Amino acid sequence: MSTHAEIETTRRHPLLAFLARWLLTTNHKEIGTLYLWLSFTLFFIAGALAMLIRLELFQPGIQFTEPNFYNQLVTLHGLVMVFGAVMPAFVGLANWMIPLMIGAPDMALPRLNNFSFWILPFAFALLLSSPFIEGGAPNFGWTFYAPLSTTYGPPSTDFFIFGVHLMGISSVLGSINIIVTVFNLRAPGMTLMKMPLFVWTWLITAFLLIMVMPVLAGLVTMMLTDRHFGTSFFSASGGGDPVLFQHIFWFFGHPEVYIMILPSFGIASEIIPTFARKKLFGYHSMVYATASIAFLSFIVWGHHMFTTGMPLFGELFFMYATMLIAVPTGVKVFNWVATMWRGSITLETPMLFAVGFVVLFSIGGFSGLMLALVPADFQYHDTFFVVAHFHYVLYPGAIFGTMAAVYYWLPKWTGHMYDERLGKLHFWSALIAVNLTFFPMHFSGLAGMPRRIVDYSLQFADFNMVSSIGAGMLGLTQVLFLYIVIKTIRGGEKASDQVWEGAEGLEWTVPSPAPLHTFETPPLFQQRDQADNEGGVPI
Repeated sequence: MSTHAEIETTRRHPLLAFLARWLLTTNHKEIGTLYLWLSFTLFFIAGALAMLIRLELFQPGIQFTEPNFYNQLVTLHGLVMVFGAVMPAFVGLANWMIPLMIGAPDMALPRLNNFSFWILPFAFALLLSSPFIEGGAPNFGWTFYAPLSTTYGPPSTDFFIFGVHLMGISSVLGSINIIVTVFNLRAPGMTLMKMPLFVWTWLITAFLLIMVMPVLAGLVTMMLTDRHFGTSFFSASGGGDPVLFQHIFWFFGHPEVYIMILPSFGIASEIIPTFARKKLFGYHSMVYATASIAFLSFIVWGHHMFTTGMPLFGELFFMYATMLIAVPTGVKVFNWVATMWRGSITLETPMLFAVGFVVLFSIGGFSGLMLALVPADFQYHDTFFVVAHFHYVLYPGAIFGTMAAVYYWLPKWTGHMYDERLGKLHFWSALIAVNLTFFPMHFSGLAGMPRRIVDYSLQFADFNMVSSIGAGMLGLTQVLFLYIVIKTIRGGEKASDQVWEGAEGLEWTVPSPAPLHTFETPPLFQQRDQADNEGGVPI
């Protein structure tokens, strides 16, 4: 209960009270909201950088940017989208939903939760201030390969290195918090194999983050010492090896790809059963498949490096390991399709985004199998085919997954239903725009167009024009998404506590909007009959 002095301070200094509330909050819902708004802001910044890239590539010739600035745009777009838009969005969803889904009153370490968020704005302030430093922003691509970053990187590279350290600290602290919460604060009766799939995917993601973020921290520290302290980890002239950089980076980088996609698997596994009005097919196999993907992600990093002169045995090992990872991924797709099979499906906006995710992510997965083949990869490597592949994995994967989650849980967060007509308009326009933007890149890449070039020959002009038009459409669809979210926050049809017919889980037992404090008394959780498939329902 507020004291008289606190009430008086709030009345006299509402701005001060507002700032104090959000700066000092330890509530998981408010911190989740902060993560989501930070992610949304950085998503628009990264998207604006992408618009500048596509504007330059609209037709052949150097139109608006010079090559060095173009490379800065490409680098910042990749870094901000990966570390600023996708990852904080999933952490925000985890903060909001995991305590609600497992019946916990809050995250296990609430002050650490506050600290792990407030590191991030400073990290991205460092990164986004780099264009204004003499020499400009980092210009060596989001993979920051040595010696481009160590020997030839601009002075702002040091800002980037410290920014990455801060992002890594935030990720590790947030992951520790999630693991401790899931293992210690589940409702009575909720065993690990009765948890919602979203909680499972995030638990596995948290372990991945703890294992790979120190690798990234070590890598950028080696970069820093190579730049300023006379070491030669990556300098051939000093006895180092630039290819060592690629090994360390991709040992982090490939699990990072799954860090950005596993939570979307969990989101789809929550949404599809709800709108198919069926239990999720094969709960146990979904858990095992997720764990298998996480394990295999550590032994496939070399498929990014087939053209570096890798020994034949190494090429064969990484090729077969990469093809193997398609098996648990295929299990997941099969289970989602089996869940929808003969279900009473309705296509509300969350379901549209979830189905769009499954279909388009599968396209990205198939092009990934093409890239796994060593002889073929020699043709595809460093072309726009690779750009098409990872955008089909990440945009329909991570971004569509996040949008599906927002539409699914926004009524629970705000107490208002979003505008279904506008939501469907957003989905269909985004679906068309994504395919217009990224599908032509397969063809320009197969025809030999290298990535990260500011100019290109006339033979690629039509493909690039279509991609740029699609990118403009895609940018406009996100403005519509922002409008829908704000409109829902400000008002609309009242949402019921259940929100969605057929939705199951503890989060649907609390009022809409979810009160600031929930489950102060742990809810009881009853094991579902095995004949009804694995899972759990609240009493």
